[in-house]
Amino acid sequence: SDSTAPKLYINDFYRRILESDQQSAASEYISKKLSYAMKLIKSIEQRRNTIYRVVEAILEYQSEFFERGPMYLKTLTLKDIAERIGVHESTVSRAVSGKYLQCPHGLYEIKYFFQSGVSSEMGESVSSESIKKIMKELVDREDPKKPLSDQQLMEELNQIGIIISRRTVAKYRDELLIPSSSKRKRF
Repeated sequence: SDSTAPKLYINDFYRRILESDQQSAASEYISKKLSYAMKLIKSIEQRRNTIYRVVEAILEYQSEFFERGPMYLKTLTLKDIAERIGVHESTVSRAVSGKYLQCPHGLYEIKYFFQSGVSSEMGESVSSESIKKIMKELVDREDPKKPLSDQQLMEELNQIGIIISRRTVAKYRDELLIPSSSKRKRF
């Protein structure tokens, strides 16, 4: 939001000093400092522009997430965005570090949109975050007397077109702090 960003400018007082007295040591000093100030303002504007371009590219790429919700988050790498806007990956990484994006679905660290994942049967990429949400829903709906094993979770995901290994299911389950099926079983 540009409305909350401070406006940077050079005070006209210093420009008038330069125009009125071009030969003094003070005007030489002011001229040097004005040059530094202009470089600083230009650098800040360039940084703001880079952040804007990165976020714009993320919005375009992750449009389904913004329209339909977190279940539609796609896989995305720093390299994808860097190539799209014509900068180096490290520039994208620095630009998004510590920055947040507010949208109708909540407040997210911009790094959240860079997700690893797997390919679906239809060739589309599905982010690990989306897979975790689906897994959480499957576990929440399961019969407590017959909880789904990692193998069964894998088969359920395969049925909806997400090809994933049992080991990856176990890894995601651990990351979600969901106990194993034997520990979830209720009698």
